[in-house]
Amino acid sequence: MAFDATRMKDFEIAEAAEANMPSPEEWRERLGLEKSEVIPYGRICKLDFMKIAERLKNRPDGKYIEITAITPTPLGEGKTTTTLGLVEGLGRRGLNVGAAIRQPSGGPTMNIKGTAAGGGNALAIPMTEFSLGLTGDINDIMNAHNLAMVALNARMQHERNYSDEELARRNLRRLDIDPTSVAMRWVIDFCAQGLRRIIMGIGGRMDGYLMESGFDIAVSSELMAILAVATSLKDLRDRIGKIIVAYDRKGNPVTTSDLEVAGAMCAYMRNAINPTLISTVEYQPVLVHAGPFANIAIGQSSIIADRVGLKMFDYHVTESGFAADIGFEKFWNVKCRLSGFVPNVSVITTTIRALKMHGGGPAVVPGRPLPEEYMKENLELLERGIPNLLHHISIVKKSGVKPVVCINAFSTDTREEIAMVRRYAEQAGARCALSEHWLKGGEGALELADAVIDACNEKVDFKYLYPQEMPLRQKVEVIAREVYGADGVSWTPEAEAKAKRFESDPAFDGFATIMVKTHLSLSHDPYLKGVPKGWVLPVRDVLVYAGAGFLCPVAGSVSMMPGTGSDPAYRRIDVDVNTGKVLGLF
Repeated sequence: MAFDATRMKDFEIAEAAEANMPSPEEWRERLGLEKSEVIPYGRICKLDFMKIAERLKNRPDGKYIEITAITPTPLGEGKTTTTLGLVEGLGRRGLNVGAAIRQPSGGPTMNIKGTAAGGGNALAIPMTEFSLGLTGDINDIMNAHNLAMVALNARMQHERNYSDEELARRNLRRLDIDPTSVAMRWVIDFCAQGLRRIIMGIGGRMDGYLMESGFDIAVSSELMAILAVATSLKDLRDRIGKIIVAYDRKGNPVTTSDLEVAGAMCAYMRNAINPTLISTVEYQPVLVHAGPFANIAIGQSSIIADRVGLKMFDYHVTESGFAADIGFEKFWNVKCRLSGFVPNVSVITTTIRALKMHGGGPAVVPGRPLPEEYMKENLELLERGIPNLLHHISIVKKSGVKPVVCINAFSTDTREEIAMVRRYAEQAGARCALSEHWLKGGEGALELADAVIDACNEKVDFKYLYPQEMPLRQKVEVIAREVYGADGVSWTPEAEAKAKRFESDPAFDGFATIMVKTHLSLSHDPYLKGVPKGWVLPVRDVLVYAGAGFLCPVAGSVSMMPGTGSDPAYRRIDVDVNTGKVLGLF
């Protein structure tokens, strides 16, 4: 029975559902796991993926279902809610189903967007643990990342203070790091705009190396990208050792291995490699691994979580970040290429309000009430915005994957508006389902579940957008034209020089192309809604993440450290001092 989501807040629904949440021991029995495969963390647990993968290696993979979306409003359109609702709906059909979602960042949780735990009756529990650190993966990433920065700054200080002979006596060789070519910054898991640029090392010669630096949000760390794509502990360790921290004065990379810190970084992350097991409010299993930030950090549920889920479940649902132009494109051409997994279906989450925004509706501003245009029927505005949905359908179809459009229902949606979206989606060759999972849980997601089951029964002619050996600039051109709808690509001289260097250096053969751009538009400009026409994608830089194996062309302006708004969530979060329960999470 669903909870009354119209009267109860998310944390109240979570509290009620958690009273009957399976314990780690109950999960072990229910999922047929061995005792050694379950690592308890209080009332939740991690799963030893290497043991499970080895034991189940000969079991056929389940159906593989990816969740994406149209270009969202700044509020998001409910991918996690849809993921959890679909799992609940498939569970109501009596199927062995589970999911993989990403761990929320403390930045959005304490800011405006919320916890990313879903909502209503499509909610992840235990909500407090999920929202406030879970089993510590992001803390492990922060510690490992910042340890590399400690090693870098200490080494620069010692090389400045000591002669070559004194360095040799201390068993150190001079790396001759260029202070103007430091590639890493510090990380913290909050939206702290005041830390975007800092000066460190102020003081005397023993107070570090004086230099400009700054902070990025923790989930943008290359270590998060590595966690998402690593396939084993050995692979994780190897990738950590290849992270480029800085460059020397001759332009050669200085890695974590050169700083002799990679092993200690891996020690911090030895537990983070195992996914965490939590639950929906209807008690289906959900794996949590890797994190958000679908630019540098790829923004995908991890390959490891999907590998385990495909063996454990007959239907495995995995979540990608942002819309199909970013999340699905990277899932399709990067994650699937690295994992070897082939998806059966992609669910495109859409909302009536987002389509109205793309049709020319007023700006949607987090923390402010929705304008009236989004609260009442407006078929003309909706119809003008539907091309954005059709564009995302076309992106998915280019991969050979079957698209299912999920209309994530809101109480303000009218019958005529829903019928219009359904008609256009079906004309574009997609299945379309209305889903009321927020209001009704699995019972409200049965239409979506049935559409997904039908799509999973069809053959998939999966194909990548481009061959891996294609030169970097040509890949960017293909992505810009075929996925974003651009007329072409323009490169700054600096970015093009970098791209040419990467193309000519065999060391970068096989590196994945991870585009960096806004998620709020198909273009590089967040203010261009709908399906922009007559534009060129400007690439201003190319970042290299050697540990993850990524080359990241940067289009437009993307901040690695978001800012905290004027009405952040932390103003409403508190603790009941009598029970210790956290209040106000959403």
